[in-house]
Amino acid sequence: MTKQCPIGIFDSGVGGLSVTREIRRLLPGEDILYFADSAYCPYGTKTPQEINARSATICRFLLAEGAKMIVVACNTASIAGLDLLRQLFTVPIVGMEPAIKPASLATRNGKIGVMATGVTINGDRFHSLLEKYSNGVTVYTQPCPGLVEAVENGQSSAPATRLLLQKYLAPMLAAGVDTIVLGCTHYPFLRETVQKICGPEVKLIDTGQAVARQVERVLKQHDLQHTAAASGRELFYTSGDPEAVGKVISTLWGKQVQVQKKSI
Repeated sequence: MTKQCPIGIFDSGVGGLSVTREIRRLLPGEDILYFADSAYCPYGTKTPQEINARSATICRFLLAEGAKMIVVACNTASIAGLDLLRQLFTVPIVGMEPAIKPASLATRNGKIGVMATGVTINGDRFHSLLEKYSNGVTVYTQPCPGLVEAVENGQSSAPATRLLLQKYLAPMLAAGVDTIVLGCTHYPFLRETVQKICGPEVKLIDTGQAVARQVERVLKQHDLQHTAAASGRELFYTSGDPEAVGKVISTLWGKQVQVQKKSI
């Protein structure tokens, strides 16, 4: 394993691009391998055992392709089995967690909301975060079925997606939250609509930038950071339909990309 090896990143689908774009901004010289597990998306409807099996399979693929580290750019997969992945593999692994701590520090009235998948909200790691960081803060959790699928299908701005968001945000807004955690990597792609529904007085928090900074720290710690002047390249893979996934990734990434099919 050398500094020139790529960073491997995966998610249940295209949502992890919200994290990947922050990694790209912070680490422009790094090569990136991104795997969208679109054939098995959404993870939020799967059991932790199913999610962990997929995560391990994808990690093995990325490592076979030369990845020097793994970024689990999926809150659901991280909550379900990040500790297990670290037991299975020896490369550095960085995962996600809902931004309970920064939200607890940011709230002005002591009321925060968390939008996430059911697996995330019910996971032991999530409850540990609540116990550790939510002292004196009331946390309102909201599972959001259908939002991941909307982003995956390129319907982030569709009227039906806005209606779903209005439905999920209503209870939290009625409770008076002033800070909302976007607890799924797909949700930052819905940020504009969420902000319009909530109004400017509600602060939205996701962990994309924080994860990118952690990736940089871990690379330096293991002497793996590639600081070449040339811009790094990105390779995109999916277990789903490469043409359909490619259209969505190109839109979200901001430029035309090719996506390769990998049936793993």
